[in-house]
Amino acid sequence: MKKKGDRVDRGEKLPLWLVHSLMLGAAIIVSSSFTVGAAITRGLDPAVLLLVRYILAVLCFVPILVWRHGFQVPPLRRLCAYSAVSASTVGFFWCMFESLRYTTALNTSVIFTLVPGISGIYSAVFLKERLGLPRLIALFLGMIGAVWVIFRGDINRFRALEINHGDSIFLLGCFLMAAYTPLVKRMHRQESMVIMTFWVLVTGTGWLLILALPHLAAVDWKTVAPQVWIGIAYLAIFSTIITFYLTHISTLYLGPTRVMAYSYFYPSFVLLIDWGCGHGFPPPMVLPGVAVVTLATVVLQRGDTPASGRR
Repeated sequence: MKKKGDRVDRGEKLPLWLVHSLMLGAAIIVSSSFTVGAAITRGLDPAVLLLVRYILAVLCFVPILVWRHGFQVPPLRRLCAYSAVSASTVGFFWCMFESLRYTTALNTSVIFTLVPGISGIYSAVFLKERLGLPRLIALFLGMIGAVWVIFRGDINRFRALEINHGDSIFLLGCFLMAAYTPLVKRMHRQESMVIMTFWVLVTGTGWLLILALPHLAAVDWKTVAPQVWIGIAYLAIFSTIITFYLTHISTLYLGPTRVMAYSYFYPSFVLLIDWGCGHGFPPPMVLPGVAVVTLATVVLQRGDTPASGRR
């Protein structure tokens, strides 16, 4: 049963300023997850941590699903579609943690700036999304601006960057992550985003169970620190449920490329969050990169909205 409060389910068009605000909020939440994740990553094996995160997210989301729509298992064909969407994110997370055994967080953050551009290529090829020269230039400038922020405007830090085996693994993960929003757009069949988000989480839990199974027996659950559980709860509720839901909705209105372009803000938001945690204010040389990222994202948002957003 559909509730009156669900404007998307009723086919009403959300104002674009609200959709962009939702994506900006999602970008801030995702950026905060880097700080939270770094604080708890040594508390559990990465695959197990992700599995617990997804299980908790599913359990928290069940009451919302039942309240809005009841509970009904989708047909096998739809479960396969949701599994394809979740495989892109789970595959990315696995590649990220595996790559960090061989490379640095700095290298992975630089490689991640390729994701919006790769997502744009996927969208152009498989969804026939027209990018145009201005948006292609904006994608490139956004990547340059994000890299500038990552290296804090220091060319010497950029020159010291070395490519290794871990970087190749993470690049594969980026190709998977870039497919996330195009897959959401392609696999959506007018069902409620509550339903789609829930089953993407459920199928993602299945993928993670396969990855984490060899490590579960070795976990001493009694020794897991309380702050690790608090961090997992934050990641499950905010960085998983809320961001998945907001991203799924926004993809229908803005298209995959525009949604992924908000990831250019991640380095800047991470620096601001770290500053808020008392780690010092970013140097002034970072500001040009922030300006370029902001301008590039604004350019990428210009143009016609996807037809599916006008529902």
